Amino acid sequence: MQNWLRKITFYLWYFQKPPWDTGISPPELMDFIGSHSPGRALDLGCGTGTNVITLAQHGWQATGVDFVRKAIATAQRKAIQAGVQVDLHLGDVTELDGIAAPFDLILDIGCFQTLTPEAKRGYVQNLIHLLASDGTYLMYAFFKSTESERFGLTAADLELLCENLDLIHRQNGTERGQRPSAWFTYRQKALEAQQMGSSLSTLKTQSNE
Repeated sequence: MQNWLRKITFYLWYFQKPPWDTGISPPELMDFIGSHSPGRALDLGCGTGTNVITLAQHGWQATGVDFVRKAIATAQRKAIQAGVQVDLHLGDVTELDGIAAPFDLILDIGCFQTLTPEAKRGYVQNLIHLLASDGTYLMYAFFKSTESERFGLTAADLELLCENLDLIHRQNGTERGQRPSAWFTYRQKALEAQQMGSSLSTLKTQSNE
């Protein structure tokens, strides 16, 4: 039920202009592009394609995923107008079987924070599979102010990410001057750490059964 409510909310937003759809790539992404050689990039929850197009314009092989058909159609039109080639997929960020790994950059601006707890676990497993061993996961999210809020990052979300990825950098800020937010830079854990984390997760699951 929660997942359907989330999807309906976003479908309705795209009948107008969503507040996050500024048409301008954020400086944090531009800084990353300026300090890294082009490679393969994946934008999860790409919306109308602003950041996928920016990446392609800077030499990246860019892929975008979003479940809102109207957003993907707009992204395709914008890419044609910009004269760049991008790979756009209509689909759910928790079900990425048709997308081939690895990616040097996986970008998420405001997508992870909207998922249900169960969907977040599936998302993170996909993330680990798709991210290159030396790749970067760059995420922006705002935090929940109260438990009753539908969207927002929680302490449990950060724990889930840190169980599976290494946090390299965190830059705190505010979401449109209203609530706490942050940019996070993650990398893959070393293979030994991944194996240990997988074993601990299995033991935790077994103890709860």
